[in-house]
Amino acid sequence: MLPLTTFTLPTIANIENNDLRQQLQQIIDLKTKPLGALGRLETLALQLGMIQGTLTPHINQPQIRVFAADHGLTKHGTSAYPSAVTAQMVYNFLQGGAAINVLARQHNIELKVVDAGVNADFANSPFKDHPQLLDYKVRHGSRDALAEPAMTEAECLAALENGMKVVENLTGNLLIVGEMGIGNTSAASLLLARLGDVPIADCIGRGTGLDDAGLQHKTDILTQVLQRHSEAQSPLDVLAALGGLEIAMMAGALIQAASERRILLIDGFIASSALLVAERLTPGVAQYAIFAHHSVEPGHAHLLKLLNAEPLLNMGMRLGEGSGAALAYPLLQSACAIINEMASFSDAGISEQNK
Repeated sequence: MLPLTTFTLPTIANIENNDLRQQLQQIIDLKTKPLGALGRLETLALQLGMIQGTLTPHINQPQIRVFAADHGLTKHGTSAYPSAVTAQMVYNFLQGGAAINVLARQHNIELKVVDAGVNADFANSPFKDHPQLLDYKVRHGSRDALAEPAMTEAECLAALENGMKVVENLTGNLLIVGEMGIGNTSAASLLLARLGDVPIADCIGRGTGLDDAGLQHKTDILTQVLQRHSEAQSPLDVLAALGGLEIAMMAGALIQAASERRILLIDGFIASSALLVAERLTPGVAQYAIFAHHSVEPGHAHLLKLLNAEPLLNMGMRLGEGSGAALAYPLLQSACAIINEMASFSDAGISEQNK
């Protein structure tokens, strides 16, 4: 088992408070509507109140951090796109042209891109001083997990710690972690298979668009990777052997954010795999998570079950970047508005339902 030698993971506070839960439920029930008539919006408002420990939940200065890294395993043809696309997409983010840029602008969410381990030298690019690019690079891409652990002990710990540093002193109280990394569906599938004890074939999807032959090849390669690292069983060992730099950094960010009682608005397959890692490393993180959508990546259904999650949307999406979370964000705004601004029966002078 890898030791946590360089830093200590924070303690996560338990959000459960029965008195607070009852008070929140009473406030919601006494709004000018039939009991339960606003459905999931009511349970979402209650969940936000519990996360923040208040009767008046609110969201201020929401943040998106897109973590980008490359994966050594892609040399075996596990992705439909070449690794060079990772850096190219980072440039696209910085120029404001990606889906997550559009949604972040629409909903006024601050977006920055974190270089966790892209196989490119941005310091020698026109974007070297770009205000939206954060340099937390651990190395130029993870190692080839078919031949050796994807990360050494030191690299894995550095990625976790860097993820925590990204969140420290971050403004706002809501975090969306997005990702970009050709090959990261393979890493997420491997993490799910080992940590969730799910057959690898059930974890794997087409990622960036593999055909049937490509999907079978991906399954064969990932099966070999799992066999190669059969000794990796503890969460930290599994993350180092099978994960990716951006997933490790996302896990660190989620742990830090939960320790600061921030709302975690979770995107799809990759973000959920990072949350699973975070929860196994530091139990309690998942209490702070609201699941934005149900990805069509096959492994996401298994992750949602493992995390006891009920996502807000099912839009047939599988893009990543944090796009599904940004799309769901207005629902959280609405839930806060309902509990804080909607009149109660007594406020409005309206008779309540007959007892």
